[in-house]
Amino acid sequence: QLVESGGGMVQAGGSLRLSCAGAGRTFGSYSMGWFRQAPEKEKVFVSGINWSGVATYYEDSVKGRFSISRDLAKDTLYLQMNNLKPDDTAVYYCAATEVAPPPKSASQYDYWGQGTQVTVSS
Repeated sequence: QLVESGGGMVQAGGSLRLSCAGAGRTFGSYSMGWFRQAPEKEKVFVSGINWSGVATYYEDSVKGRFSISRDLAKDTLYLQMNNLKPDDTAVYYCAATEVAPPPKSASQYDYWGQGTQVTVSS
């Protein structure tokens, strides 16, 4: 019910923009989040946004480099990632929840995308 796109391979310092679109239902009233999971590590919170897009939240390591936004008309969530580092390499997932503000715990999200791979080379 959520479909991500935009992953790929970039060199350190490069940029990528991830997108996440609703499929089969709309998520305009939901809090949304981006999570990432590196190999052999747990899925962790990266960024979140409230239903209107006014309030945004970031994990410390991505503050100032990543920007989350949403287009309610298109029912699409975005994650602009700049100045990427090798440590950002992971599978990135978007997720939706009725909980507000968007929680950092993955267990509180009800809908998930399939994930998109981001690889940053040094």
